[in-house]
Amino acid sequence: MALTAALAAFVIQSGELGTSDTSHRLQTTHSFWTSEPPVFPEEYPEFGIHGRQGKLYGWYGIGQSLLMLPADLAGTFIERLPVFANYDGNDPTVRAIFVSYSNNILICVLTALVCFRWLGLLGFTANQKIAGVFALLFGTTFLHYAQNMMENNYILLLTLTGLTFQYEWLRTGNRRALLIGSAALGANLLTRLTTGMDLLAVALFLLLAAWFANTRGNELRSRIAEYVKVAAPVYLVFGLMDRAYQYYRFGTIFHTYVKVVAEEHKLLDPTLPAAYPFETPFRVGFLGPLIKPDKSIFLFDPLLLLTLIVCVCAWKRFQPEIRAYLIAFALLLLTYICFYAKYTDWAGNDAWGDRYISTAAQLVAFISVPLWMRHRADAKKFVWALGIVLVGISVCVQLSSVMFWCPLEIYQMETRGHPAFVIGLRFQNIAAFAFGKMEQWGLMNNSMKEDPWDYVHITCFNFLPFLLRRVGAAAGWVVNLIAAIWYLALAALVALLLFIRRQAARGLLDAAGEAVAWTRHTDSA
Repeated sequence: MALTAALAAFVIQSGELGTSDTSHRLQTTHSFWTSEPPVFPEEYPEFGIHGRQGKLYGWYGIGQSLLMLPADLAGTFIERLPVFANYDGNDPTVRAIFVSYSNNILICVLTALVCFRWLGLLGFTANQKIAGVFALLFGTTFLHYAQNMMENNYILLLTLTGLTFQYEWLRTGNRRALLIGSAALGANLLTRLTTGMDLLAVALFLLLAAWFANTRGNELRSRIAEYVKVAAPVYLVFGLMDRAYQYYRFGTIFHTYVKVVAEEHKLLDPTLPAAYPFETPFRVGFLGPLIKPDKSIFLFDPLLLLTLIVCVCAWKRFQPEIRAYLIAFALLLLTYICFYAKYTDWAGNDAWGDRYISTAAQLVAFISVPLWMRHRADAKKFVWALGIVLVGISVCVQLSSVMFWCPLEIYQMETRGHPAFVIGLRFQNIAAFAFGKMEQWGLMNNSMKEDPWDYVHITCFNFLPFLLRRVGAAAGWVVNLIAAIWYLALAALVALLLFIRRQAARGLLDAAGEAVAWTRHTDSA
């Protein structure tokens, strides 16, 4: 399973960071150990805000920048090797290729393993656990963000890790597990402060799980006291680290970067609304992630619909911890939608779907598949058939999301208008590109050709061999070698998935899982 996750992440990489946000965070990483600034002067005012002593800083948290530090050190060293001298820093750079491959593959593998462990704690069989992991990897927007390295998958990994280990503590009383889980959730605060909502969702889940398991009175108060005693100091440490970074940049610990950004942007543009950056009507930002064809979570993560269907059909037969999980994280999803509803850029702007709420949507969506398999006997045949259709649609949507660089449809909407049915437009683009009909079908407009860098990237498949060949800066033999490795990795991924499917169909995975569980049970006894 870990090998499958590694191969999948390897195959879908473009060699680029996928977004300007991550490029800016990598520059901040680079400034930690080189003489380069965190923000170049020529990037202002499009990016960067002035902090202490008038220096330009990025406005993001430090979490992802710290994550990329080891890869940035190694990638910079590799980029300076004589063998790459003739490449001369062309796009994608050697450093960016190393950073994107190493970080994305690592996060993908770790997330798969933690997800597998989490589903095991919920009592799913081996087949159901593997199906749940693959539902997350291939059936949610996790796949897209495994190629386009925003903070999303890192946040998901930390939240899922915190959830898994803290629940292990609830079941076993293991304080070490509670400490690990608290550290993961605390580290999330360094990435994006709004992940404090993830922290609260996990705490709510634990409380509900204990309550539904009839833990009451002194026993419940004792567990709460133990949780606070261990977790609160960990959260405090990470909170102080975030505040220290805020003070280092902007000389204050009492507000977030949003206030600094708002003040500076209003100086540059006095016409901005007084409420900026929270001037969007709540109705617009609340309904947008639900019904807008270019941002709806039900279109970008169709497994959410399967979650709703399974809940309707089998809620009374759910185990207490499953009910606690669904309640806590459905509330987390709703809270994220409400929090960003009035934000000026409520949908995450140039992104695939609504990136601000994607991690919460993934947590609610992927659990549908193992639940759907567990309660198959409780549902009517048409529900099982509908589930197959939704899983198939979900996988197709996620595979389509990595075929092209995501700004392609954003360019097209400049002439077609907003909002557009982005998923349908993506499939149309794939067909048009495959048949060489982009111009004839009216999918290529003049604005796409104004920026040569963008034009190159949106007119080829978004995988490293195709991008290198399109850019034309690397030697032909290098491109051919990378293409050969890519096709071998793709073939290995397909073969491995077919092998796992055969083993699951024969019941061997469930049998092996039961044997391992029995061995662990007898060992502990």
